[in-house]
Amino acid sequence: MRHAIGIGIGLPTRVADVRGDALLEWAVRADHGPFSSLAVTDRVAFDAQEPLVVLAAAVGVTDRIRLMTSILLAPTRETTLLARQAASIDALSGGRFTLGVAIGARESDYEATGYSFRTRGRRLEEQLPLLRRIWAGEPIAAGVGPIGPAPARAGGPELLIGGYVPAVARRIAAWGDGFMAPGGGEPAAMLELWGAVQAAWAEAGRAGQPRWVSGSYYALGPTAEEDARSYIEASYGSNPALAERRLRGIPTTPAAVAEAIRRGVELGVDELILRPCSAALESLDRL
Repeated sequence: MRHAIGIGIGLPTRVADVRGDALLEWAVRADHGPFSSLAVTDRVAFDAQEPLVVLAAAVGVTDRIRLMTSILLAPTRETTLLARQAASIDALSGGRFTLGVAIGARESDYEATGYSFRTRGRRLEEQLPLLRRIWAGEPIAAGVGPIGPAPARAGGPELLIGGYVPAVARRIAAWGDGFMAPGGGEPAAMLELWGAVQAAWAEAGRAGQPRWVSGSYYALGPTAEEDARSYIEASYGSNPALAERRLRGIPTTPAAVAEAIRRGVELGVDELILRPCSAALESLDRL
């Protein structure tokens, strides 16, 4: 039997694409529409708005929609500050925040922040339990803490962990609430990793079920194919082979978008985030 699936929408946060007032209009329209979440991506060495600042601004113009990072490059950030920022957005939004984290694949983002690209996975595994301790109001060292604010959700905002590697399943079982599947992954590989997540979750004795959020770019309208190519080349131009793989998977017609959603339903995804390749408000309206 088919299950219900939430459809989230990405915010076009590239500075070259959209002004701040138009970005907030995106948030307002998404909140008034049928969408389950409003999601932002994260890059450092890129001309884009800072994702947590954008979501903090979106808190003030939205009432219903969830606010999500999909994904945030946690190892490029200082952990205590990240915990406070996430808790603040969760508290200000009334518990509507989802923190999706992963390690990323671009070395330049780590060079720009002074953290090690080579040890980013190890750093994330040090950050996750510390985030949980801070959100629970526990001291992080003798005489240090608690550190506020308290999040709206007990234990902290929903925490989803993404990536392609087997270690993701163990991280989710230990510290996460679910899986933030990378966009563009092969369905067979994603299903295999999802199976590992569920197995690790059960082995850890976790109650309930982990949540699975996936994503895809999309482009609609008379210039859809041009918009898709332009966006992907700007985002992945340093890796032409990856850019072509991403481009091949982008739905550019209503029928193709419907098919992407149908595939998500069949895989068992709980929520699908559709990220626009165009910042024009018509792109949101068409979706």
